[in-house]
Amino acid sequence: MIKVAIITISDKGSKGLRQDKSGELLIKMVEKEGWIKTLYLIIPDEKEEIEQKLKEVADNNIADLILTTGGTGFAPRDVTPEATKNIIEKEVPGIPEKIRYATGENTPMAYLSRGVCGIRKFTLIINFPGSTKAVKECFEAVKDLIPHGINILKGEITEH
Repeated sequence: MIKVAIITISDKGSKGLRQDKSGELLIKMVEKEGWIKTLYLIIPDEKEEIEQKLKEVADNNIADLILTTGGTGFAPRDVTPEATKNIIEKEVPGIPEKIRYATGENTPMAYLSRGVCGIRKFTLIINFPGSTKAVKECFEAVKDLIPHGINILKGEITEH
């Protein structure tokens, strides 16, 4: 069973000024896979707060997988990839590569997403863009890879 934390990074969403459609969609997709949502948060685009929440979830074994949505673009307040890079112990470049390749077939703008992926302790962290269209496409691109990666992290698979 995969435990999942969903963290939406949005200034407006964190203030209740915008409905979090991307986070809500991620919850539905995660539950459709039979995975368990253990945490759902909306936080502002503040690098230190993003870092703190990612560390808290990973270090306290709240989730095997953290999916973030938002803050991966070019705007000055888009700092999710930088915050993620600051707290991960191992980078997993293949997942964002697969995401950009798969979603780039639908829109070339996908290559402008700066999302990253990495591991902290026994938790896999993946950054998704903030739009519902992008979240759906990104999740679909990697959902079949995630269980195997999580099983390796948990020590349940030792041979590859």
